[in-house]
Amino acid sequence: MSKVNQIVFLVVMIFFLQFKADIAMGFCSVSATPMGFGSYDVLSNIPSYTAGTVTVNCTSDVQRARLTAGPSQTSGTFNPRQMKHSAGTDLLNYNVFTDAPGSIIFGDGTGGTTSINLRRPVGKPAPWSEFINIFGKIPPGQNVSVGSYSDTLTITIEW
Repeated sequence: MSKVNQIVFLVVMIFFLQFKADIAMGFCSVSATPMGFGSYDVLSNIPSYTAGTVTVNCTSDVQRARLTAGPSQTSGTFNPRQMKHSAGTDLLNYNVFTDAPGSIIFGDGTGGTTSINLRRPVGKPAPWSEFINIFGKIPPGQNVSVGSYSDTLTITIEW
């Protein structure tokens, strides 16, 4: 029988992107480090990049787990995900990836996205942890207002 826990991540852009996670209780738990973009330059022709880590901790009886990320709450899609200006209507396209160049979109395995499959390390059964690097990218050339931008993603772990 598969157990599913959902972790809601709040993506906040106050000229930086931050993931915040509530820890799921049970056989596996998830936490994340902040992802800071710094200032976004609307005149730059270079994307803004950042990185973070998602940590999964599981008990010894969990053989494998699958991590998925839902679509943007703002755009309702995986590509592009969008953050909304806190005091206006501007939208800022961004995405979260499983690779540093930003070509593999972290999602649920549909619509050109990929989920992350984890396996307990080989050897004597013991509680285990996995540290997954994730990468954020804001494409260049977006004419948006200065201010705070936010979006919400739901991260789900199944085991």
